[in-house]
This record gives sequence, structure tokens and C-alpha cells, in this order.
Amino acid sequence: MENYCELYKYNHCFYAIKRESIAYFSSDFLEAELDQDHLSWLNIHGLSDRDAIVQLCTKLNIEKISIENIYIKHRRPKVEEYPSYLYFSVIFVRSIPGDLEHFEEDQVTFFLGQDYLITMQAKINRYFDSVRDRIEKAKGKIRSQKSDFLLYRCMEAILDNYYAIVDQVIEVTDRLEKRLHVHEDKAILHDIEAQKRKLIQLRVIARPLRDITEQISNSEGTLIQQDNLRYFRNLNNHSNNLITEIDGQIQILDGLANFYYAAQGQRMNEIMKTLTIVSAIFIPLTFIAGLYGMNFENMPELKKKNGYFVVLAVMFAIGTILFFYFLRRGWIKRSDYSGEDD
Repeated sequence: MENYCELYKYNHCFYAIKRESIAYFSSDFLEAELDQDHLSWLNIHGLSDRDAIVQLCTKLNIEKISIENIYIKHRRPKVEEYPSYLYFSVIFVRSIPGDLEHFEEDQVTFFLGQDYLITMQAKINRYFDSVRDRIEKAKGKIRSQKSDFLLYRCMEAILDNYYAIVDQVIEVTDRLEKRLHVHEDKAILHDIEAQKRKLIQLRVIARPLRDITEQISNSEGTLIQQDNLRYFRNLNNHSNNLITEIDGQIQILDGLANFYYAAQGQRMNEIMKTLTIVSAIFIPLTFIAGLYGMNFENMPELKKKNGYFVVLAVMFAIGTILFFYFLRRGWIKRSDYSGEDD
């Protein structure tokens, strides 16, 4: 089924599940399903049947501007309160199996009424399985609470997925740190930057959830019970902690990138030092070889019987003296030529 709706209808001693098309619920939802004795949670998967969604919202007395906003992506984080309902949108994210660099996004729209909660998602995925499990198995007090507590549980599921992305990045970061100390892999920097971009994107997504939970926790409307405001304050605290954790992890990745550049610079310095020492040893030897390579007739040394061997001995002596001089000064370490550790 390309688009479908899933209805959970329950109270403290009963629950039922119905799965039908959007068109079915848009025509029969109010008349057959919505009553004060049960709480109704309608989760809409897929938004392509716009006419049916408009019909459903119209029957629930949802304002036209709110209906239009369902199809506007990445709106400014704002909770819109009306006499009979409360409305806002957030972004749901989850990991893509086998892909450590990206995650999947989907905008989820919430309509909270006195006896119902409607969640609308563009993609056909089961984002709220943890909430469904609580309803079906009567875990906690969700079956004895009203729609605002169900809203809290759904938002908690969204926040938990944010944390899951951060935990995944932390695991990847730990592996990257170990690779930095073992391998000279040029792909490490790419992986570091990929994780950093992932966190920056998640921070942009998480901030609206923080703002929305703050607005709800400060709400004075009747749809959010006073006793349940503490749950939304708790969500707001966790959202702030998440953003703080994201910022801290970004700093760790920046540190790994700086460590990578520092290690590359250190390796380059070692190479330049080696080349400089070799050049310093061979410069005087090159001078001697060049001096006696000139083809002047009046060079008495050229006519000496053992002149060639004397020059070789002098060159060898100069090279040896310079080598041990650099070794004594600490410019050459024994591990550089013996293979020993420092």
C-alpha cells in the first residue's frame, strides 16, 4: 500500500488497531472512531493523497493555514495553538544501514486534540515502534494518560533517534582515533570531515525540537495538562544536553583533524630534516669533487701517484666527522638508522 493510516484506539483496559487507507479515515474517522471514552492515535504514512488529508483535517476543524503548512518543509520551529488543537512539525532522523556518513530525514507533523493525536510523515517508515510497543503491552502509564502524554512519548522517540545518531558518530570517532595512531591513511581526514558534517546537520535538526519542547513546557493551554508539563521540560533538558554533546563531539573531531595535520607536518619535518642532513654532509664532498674535477693543467695534486686515494680518504673522513657531529648534537637519532624505538 503506497499510502496508509494506522489507528491505535485505546484506554486503560482496552486497545485496538486498524489499518486502512487515508481515504477511509478521512470519511469515517470522526463518525466511527473518535469518542471521549478512548484515545485515538492516527499515524499517516505518506502524504501524496492530499485531498484525503485535507478532508480529514477539515472534519477536525483544523485551520486551512495549518493544512498548507503540512507540505512546507523545514519551517521555523513554532508551536501553533488553536482552541481545539495544537500543531507543529519536527524532523525525524534515523541511521541508514551500512552507511556511516549519512542519515535519513523525514518531516513529521503533529496535531494534538483533546482525545486524539495525529502524526503525519512523508515516508512510509515505522518511526514510533517503541510507542506502539508501550500501548500494546501496557507498559508504564501510557494507556491511562491522555493525548498529551502520547505526544510526549512520540517526541521522546524522535529524540532517542537523535541520540542514536550521536552514539554512532562516537563509535566511528573512536575507531578514527585508533587509525590515526596506527596508519598514515589519507582517507582518515575525509572520514573525520564526514562525521563532522553529519553532526552539524544533526545540530541544525535538533535545535527546533529543543525550541518546540520549551514552547510546550511553557504552554498555558488546556491541551497540555499541568501535571504533564514536567515531561516536556525533561525533554527540553535532554534536547539541550544533546546539543551540548553534539558540540563537544564536533570539538573532538576538530581535534582529530588538527592531530592529523600535525602528524602530517611532523612527518614532513622529519623528511626535511633527513634531506637537510644528507645535503649538509654531501655539500663539502661535492665541493671537493667539483674542485678536482676542473680541467686545469697547473693542479699539482692531479699528478700525485696516490692523489685519488688521498682525496677519497679526506672525503670519507669529512663525511664521518659530520655524521658523528650531527649525531652528538641530537639532530640524528639512533632509531633513524638502526630501526630501534626511541
